[in-house]
Amino acid sequence: MPSLVLLANVGGAGSIPVALIAPFALLLLLIAVMPLTSHGVKHLWEKYYAHIAIGLGAIVAAWFLLKIPGGEHTVKHTALEYVSFISLIGSLFVVAGGIHLKVKGGATPWENARFLLLGAVVANVIGTTGASMVLIRPWIRMNKVRISSFHVVFFIFVISNCGGALTPVGDPPLFMGFLRGVPFFWLIGQVWLQWSVVIVALVAVFVVLDFRSFRKAPPVIQAELEQADKFKIEGGLSLALLPVVIGAVFIPATIPLLREAVMIAAAVISYKFTAKPIHDANAFSFGPIKEVAFLFAGIFLTMMPALGYIGEHGREFGVEKPMQYYVASGSLSAVLDNAPTYATFYELALVSAREKAPASFPADGANMFENTKALLAVSPGLVIAVSLGAVFFGAMTYIGNGPNFMVKAIADSTGVHTPSFFGYIFKYSLPVLLPILLITGWIFL
Repeated sequence: MPSLVLLANVGGAGSIPVALIAPFALLLLLIAVMPLTSHGVKHLWEKYYAHIAIGLGAIVAAWFLLKIPGGEHTVKHTALEYVSFISLIGSLFVVAGGIHLKVKGGATPWENARFLLLGAVVANVIGTTGASMVLIRPWIRMNKVRISSFHVVFFIFVISNCGGALTPVGDPPLFMGFLRGVPFFWLIGQVWLQWSVVIVALVAVFVVLDFRSFRKAPPVIQAELEQADKFKIEGGLSLALLPVVIGAVFIPATIPLLREAVMIAAAVISYKFTAKPIHDANAFSFGPIKEVAFLFAGIFLTMMPALGYIGEHGREFGVEKPMQYYVASGSLSAVLDNAPTYATFYELALVSAREKAPASFPADGANMFENTKALLAVSPGLVIAVSLGAVFFGAMTYIGNGPNFMVKAIADSTGVHTPSFFGYIFKYSLPVLLPILLITGWIFL
């Protein structure tokens, strides 16, 4: 994701005009509104969305290159971060497409609840992206008789986002903290209770909705769903390649693009040697990843000014207490992608903690790991708040976290009805997810 160190320092304070945020806002508006328009307009969007996303991104990139001192470094770094992002997302998409998982048990509410709980745990082992790509197709298949929008939404809530809040592997923001010196197992010891409350609350709401749906199914269908299927997994090669993709994340960036090359190689091997019946069973196509690739290329480039403005003026926002960090980082994670938002508020927390206890920090302020050690000693609550805010609130919109839009795209490609951008927010995020997250923050932060 775009580096806040670069974004906050290009050209000095005030160098990024607020008007330059307009392309980002316009792209988000188009993503939200175009699917709701008439058939003709919607068809035009589907035909030209890639041109629009890249065009808006090019406008912002040109401004950074021509008008902002040092802007070329930001554009270059953003481009490299995008390559890392799409390499991970794309590789997991292809490798997961070579794994056919038939889950034991029918799509009864209790079976679905167990699936979500297991997925939340798995998300901390192979990441929310890995868990989403591996589990979304089995989730759709086991619910195919009565699958509804809320099945996809709660999958995104639990498995694609909130489930991965315990380890650096779980979600990209936490991995950024790990790279800055937060110990691997530090966070799980601090937030396991908050994580448990949020996951259990979300699954409980889901069970209520799912029982309502289950009771409406005809008795014959109910009996069919309650008959357990045999557990079966196919695609052993792709299953073996999955940890290769996940493990590549930890390859040091000393050799440029090495980890991306490993991920792509694993994807190519998986795609080339996966048997056609497995791809057919998964209804595999490159349509969903193509859509994500183009839209997020535009999002990465157009959000540079928004992140830069926050980096320049973040201290003016008056964010000081853990609950404020939680809500502020969460609010921005919903629309700016949660990894760069984590970086923004992590740096703000570092500045705040240094002002609170300057003697606890290195004199020169240059040692990143020593700074993190001091931050965890002086203000651990701020790190907890930023971590939970960035991960949990990434579920508020389709663009808050990379897997969200991918899950929607896969569901759409299989014929499953998913909520629109605004439908997702107003029907599910605001009335269901937001109260759970705010109450959890109010109790624990």
